[in-house]
Amino acid sequence: MRADRLIAELMLLQAHGRMTARELARQVEVTERTIYRDIESLCISGVPIYTERGPGGGISLVESYRTTLTGMTRGEVRALFMLSIPVALDELGLVSEARTAFLKLSAALPVALREEEQRTRQRFYIDQSGWQATQGPKSQSALIQQAVWEDRKLQVKYLSILGERVAPLEAVLEPYSLVAWRGEWHLISRQEEIMRVMRLERILRAEILPDYFTRLPDFDLASFWKMWVVENMAHPYPFYVKALVAPEALPYLAEFRGDLDADQSLDEKDGRMLIQLNFKNLEQARDRLLTLGGSVEVLEPLALRLSIADFAREITAVYDGGGND
Repeated sequence: MRADRLIAELMLLQAHGRMTARELARQVEVTERTIYRDIESLCISGVPIYTERGPGGGISLVESYRTTLTGMTRGEVRALFMLSIPVALDELGLVSEARTAFLKLSAALPVALREEEQRTRQRFYIDQSGWQATQGPKSQSALIQQAVWEDRKLQVKYLSILGERVAPLEAVLEPYSLVAWRGEWHLISRQEEIMRVMRLERILRAEILPDYFTRLPDFDLASFWKMWVVENMAHPYPFYVKALVAPEALPYLAEFRGDLDADQSLDEKDGRMLIQLNFKNLEQARDRLLTLGGSVEVLEPLALRLSIADFAREITAVYDGGGND
């Protein structure tokens, strides 16, 4: 309906301050020509809108026209805008109404709190797909949230993917965001120019460092998270393995050598070839390499080497115990 569209356009202008006709058209899914007609109608009805041509121009509301939502603290704004549109509303066909409500609320916030809203959206995200009850951040939650909010570097001690069987690891991270997904909190951080995602429950200890970090200007939390979920569900990141492989075992590993040429190796040692293998994850690598017995020796990563050794000990214990006569 046109009345709903005009209200949506007005709310968008209140929320963003200035927008081009193209941006407005994309948001409300109409043509730019329609936007210009709508703006004319709003002006005729007494809404103080002005337009500027050229670079940096756009459509704006007179600042004094904007309403102000009073009584909300910065903490309340942060909590509110951590929420995404719940899946339940989408399935009930109410997602449009929910977005409009958030838009109206955003438009009513004063300038200072609108900035708080944008900061929150880049640091916290609740992905409600999966329909599992989300548990709160477990270990060191207050410190991690503070580091995320203040853009402070974080030194963490965390469990490896093998859990408590392996000594904990340590790293200095640039904590970007916290995301709740499938009943668990995940920390998105940057380490040595690589974005990584870690379940919060793996973090045993956290310490905020005095150093601040500069966030990537083009980082968008919602876009990054959605892309990460798609890529990890459909195409998991490669799990790289460096191993010494006997020549007779090479044919059984051809599909895991990735883009390396068939005869390319990193080195040779005692008649074995030092090669890189690409698996989907640790479990796939372990299950495959265990079948090749002593013809393969994993050098890196240490987690895989220890896991294979652990499985080998369990197997040996079973068979050394002897069977029934």
